[in-house]
Amino acid sequence: MINTDDMSVNVLSVKGVNKSFGGLKALTDVGLEVKKNTVYGLIGPNGAGKTTFFNVITGLYTPDSGEFVLNGKPYQPINVHKVAEAGIARTFQNIRLFGQMTAVENVMVGRHVRTHGGIIGSIFGFKSVREEEKAIRERAMALLDYVGISKYHDYLAMNLSYGHQRRLEIARALATDPQLLALDEPAAGMNATEKLELTKLLRKISDDGVTILIIEHDVKLIMGLCDQMTVLDYGKILAQGLPEDVRKNPLVIEAYLGGAHS
Repeated sequence: MINTDDMSVNVLSVKGVNKSFGGLKALTDVGLEVKKNTVYGLIGPNGAGKTTFFNVITGLYTPDSGEFVLNGKPYQPINVHKVAEAGIARTFQNIRLFGQMTAVENVMVGRHVRTHGGIIGSIFGFKSVREEEKAIRERAMALLDYVGISKYHDYLAMNLSYGHQRRLEIARALATDPQLLALDEPAAGMNATEKLELTKLLRKISDDGVTILIIEHDVKLIMGLCDQMTVLDYGKILAQGLPEDVRKNPLVIEAYLGGAHS
């Protein structure tokens, strides 16, 4: 069960993020605070800067300036590997799996960020490394079961359905034991049934104590899922707060949601 006292603690605190590409100012003084054991949404119209901000937080882009704190400790998002080691795992809008590897092998790859056996140990087959590999496989199988696709463990990732590939990406991200799970449009390309199942899975992940930061274009999905949210427009913060307050914000309605959602 979740300790509700934890919800007053920030897992991620980001302040004053600026990012330019040549003469284009993509982000201007953007920040947010994500509480532990919550789902935090990031929305905005196309070109609002959502993905740029997401890529800065997760180490794909280097910010021009900004302060970054994860679980009370400053971190520098200088590359994706350091960010993963710090405790942030992410998925991508365009699925990035190893298509010629099985589902369980894909999850095992994610788990290796938390392993201790080195190259030498693998080459010489040290007992400790063999035991660790066995534990990694067992953990990977458990995660496939957790996301509901364990019976496809030996399928090549490329042969899985679209919805199952999305679940596999989430399982691989969870294999890193993240403090924050960052999801980039996980419902993109899904039908209504798949979106419903995804929502149930994300709620389960959150209920089990993993904090989630999510970009999503499906307004209905994100409004029903998130505890807090930020709306970006032209690289600046347009609104922040509870979904019901954001939904009623006239600036948000004009810029993104449209009159049908007012």
